[in-house]
Amino acid sequence: MKNHSDIFIRDDGQSWDHTDPGVKRKILAYNEDLMLVKVAFETGAIGTAHQHIHTQTTCLLSGKFEVTIDGKTEILNAGDSFYVPPVSMHGVVCLEEGILLDAFNPRREDFLKD
Repeated sequence: MKNHSDIFIRDDGQSWDHTDPGVKRKILAYNEDLMLVKVAFETGAIGTAHQHIHTQTTCLLSGKFEVTIDGKTEILNAGDSFYVPPVSMHGVVCLEEGILLDAFNPRREDFLKD
């Protein structure tokens, strides 16, 4: 496994991984301490509630999402963002087709392929 991504990453050069019904992601830039991931959702798709050891910040590039973090729920729109502390239960429901840009510290080893 590579320790880091290429220095320049072209969006059209990265492939999508289908993760859940109506959800796909592509890994962008990363090193051992940081990872940037684009996640696309169809309307009605669910980012199943989960938790992980990583600190996460997310920016809504487009769409409208119902976001729940540790039992608190808000409706967010394109341009909004949210912060997920480590080991916090969180998930989303896509209300209008959209794309999220996630940043993780440290990188998500489980997202990388050998």
